[in-house]
Parts: sequence; structure tokens; C-alpha cells
Amino acid sequence: MTPTILVVEDEPAIQELVAINLRHAGFPVVGTASAEEAESAIRATLPGLLILDWMLPGKSGIALAKKLRGEERTRELPIIMLTARVHEEDRVQGLESGADDYVVKPFSPKELVARVRAVLRRRAPHLSEEAVEIGGLALNPATHRVFADKQPVDLGPTEFRLLLFFMTHTERAYSRTQLLDEVWGDHVFIEERTVDVHIRRLRAALEPFGHESRIETVRGTGYRFRGD
Repeated sequence: MTPTILVVEDEPAIQELVAINLRHAGFPVVGTASAEEAESAIRATLPGLLILDWMLPGKSGIALAKKLRGEERTRELPIIMLTARVHEEDRVQGLESGADDYVVKPFSPKELVARVRAVLRRRAPHLSEEAVEIGGLALNPATHRVFADKQPVDLGPTEFRLLLFFMTHTERAYSRTQLLDEVWGDHVFIEERTVDVHIRRLRAALEPFGHESRIETVRGTGYRFRGD
């Protein structure tokens, strides 16, 4: 599941440079030229990561980052600050505003892509392409394959995404609403009980291999994936 990256940059040449390199690396990209346009795009669909220029017309990138960190829906949105400011105090201010990383202009496009991948691995591992293995259960997002004790497991696309999220977020209880937002996307409006249907399907697929018990029902909350 490749995340969409929102690039907020008012200089067309730089926005295009960033977008071309990200697309070449396999990421879908949406571009905006102001904080206001970015907020509108985020309201419509929450991106997987935000590349945010510091100096924007109207509201600054710093102000936007602080606002996003203060709202529940966008609190965990990975943010990379892109700026010409090079002083240490500027880096500190950028990071304290809520940015996960800080890239100085002029920058190497290859380095920027590498930093994007690093931030996604750290902040949103279920959106990266790295394989994950827990107790004989192995999942590879790049090949879209799952193995249980080296035996292939047949999963539908939704069950695959659900298992990937669980395996990269073990031992924490998630409500149905949270799972809908993380796995289906917060712009999709479906019944919370849909989660239960796909949990049953996922458990049924894992049952022949003895891994169904890893998905625990947390009474009054939702579900948790046991990672031991």
C-alpha cells in the first residue's frame, strides 16, 4: 500500500522537481502551493506523508505544522520540513513545530526520497514496503505475499492490509473507528461492523496455521495483535 505524498511548495520548479523524483520512486503525489490549499487537500483525503515548505504565502509551513499536530486527525501525520533556512535555531524551531525531519535547500532528490522512506519506516511502518515477520508469520508488502511457517496464506486485499497494520502495530488496542481510518482510509464512510467481518475472515485464513489467536478481541475497545 503505497502512501500518497502531499507536497506543499509555492515555487513551481521545486514542487515539480520533488514530485517527479517521488513519482519515479513509486509514490503518488499531490501538489499544492499554499497552506490553505494543503488544508483543503488534507480535509478531502489524509495523505501518507507531508513535505512542507517553511516559507509559504499567507500561513507559514511552521504554523501549518503546529496546527496539524494539534488536531487529532492529523496528529500522527508524518511531516518533512523543506526550507532554505540553515541555522541550528531554525532546525530546532522546525522540529519543535512537529516536523519529523528537516531538509535544507538546495537538496539532493535522492536524499529526499531516502528521508521520505526513513520517516515512513519510523512513523508509519504499515505504509512502507519493508517485509515484517513475527513468530513464523511473514508478510511482504512488495510482493503482496503472506507465509505462515513457510506455508502460503491466501488473503483478500482488505485482510492483507489489516494484517499488515496489525503486524506493524503490535500489542496496542485499536478501536473499530481507528482501524477504519488506518486501513480503509478516513475518507471512506462505511459501518464500523465491517471491521468485524474482515477480522473474522482474517482469523479464518490464519486458523489452519494456528495464528488466529494472535488477533485478540479487547472487550469494550476493539482489537489487538499479539506480537510475542
